[in-house]
Amino acid sequence: MNMKKNTIPKRMQALVLTAPGKFEIREKDVPDPGPGEVLCKIKAVAICGSDPEIIRGDLAGTWPPEYPFTPGHEWAGEVAAVGPGVSKFSVGDRVAGEAHNGCGYCSNCLNGRYNLCLNYGKKESGHAHYGFNTTGAYAQYNVVSIKAVTRLEQAVSFAEGALIDTAGAVLHGMEQSGITPGGEIAVVGPGPIGLIAMRMAKALGSARVIVIGRGSRLEKAQELGADGVINFEESDPVKALLEITGGRGVNELFECSGAKGTLDQGIQMVSKGGKVVLLGVPSSTLREQVNFRHIIHNQVSILGSRANPNVAWKINSLIAAKKLKVADLITHRFPLAEFEEALRTFLERKEGAVKVVVQPNSPEAGDKE
Repeated sequence: MNMKKNTIPKRMQALVLTAPGKFEIREKDVPDPGPGEVLCKIKAVAICGSDPEIIRGDLAGTWPPEYPFTPGHEWAGEVAAVGPGVSKFSVGDRVAGEAHNGCGYCSNCLNGRYNLCLNYGKKESGHAHYGFNTTGAYAQYNVVSIKAVTRLEQAVSFAEGALIDTAGAVLHGMEQSGITPGGEIAVVGPGPIGLIAMRMAKALGSARVIVIGRGSRLEKAQELGADGVINFEESDPVKALLEITGGRGVNELFECSGAKGTLDQGIQMVSKGGKVVLLGVPSSTLREQVNFRHIIHNQVSILGSRANPNVAWKINSLIAAKKLKVADLITHRFPLAEFEEALRTFLERKEGAVKVVVQPNSPEAGDKE
């Protein structure tokens, strides 16, 4: 049922960062959408691995650019009002958002690479990076550009919609590398991105997926269908993987942990002509030493991958068609008022936490949760 504009409150609850490492739930004005924007009632926000970095203030001055600030970028919700000139969306539409909104006219944006917008950080150009340098979704309402929202299929719940961003980051990396039909891949780091990569590769035609990690999340990967697992605390991951693949190595390897040493290991784990795709985001201070000669002699490709441009509609369709399952990765849900516990659950992986979803608005009758 469409929301009527007069049902939109003037004030709302939002998570507000007040200083590095400090936050509170605060009352704020509900913003008005401008031209080309929609006001969305936020139904679900998934905690991303980058959120703790922003909350701690590791990159304060850039992410966030200033205080107070509201983060959050993996979200889904309902259009509550539309700005002037908006005809693509209507009040009541169920939508999922993405973080990057490029200027739309630089050479990268014109080539569809708006995640690499050359006007990054220049608000006057129309650029926005929601939840990073532009107000994000840990709030009951938020205003976003229509370029950064995708209409949800009816079969996709709001909570699943909040994972479209994460799954999209995986698909973007796989579109760059390709997936060898009938081939083998390795996934390093069975966190949310790694677990989705495991499933996505199979959906795209990979015959065997080997997951490298440790602890409960490696057990989770095995439970969810990994064809082989390697515990790097118990064996040398390079030797173990080469043994599993008969010395060939894998066709594609997806590094999803951002951990030290995994890049060089990945280079040694792929076959001749293989590809290493970097999905995990490392510390800004991490520098890696790699086997330069091995890369050349084996013609190994190394691909960086950022965010999820141009793929939200594909993930939306894959989830709706039950070709990609994400609902069982959502292990915990919290109201916005309990954000501190939600964050602690995510960071400490309490009770086997994988994806933790925050619900700024209480679920309503008719919501597909």
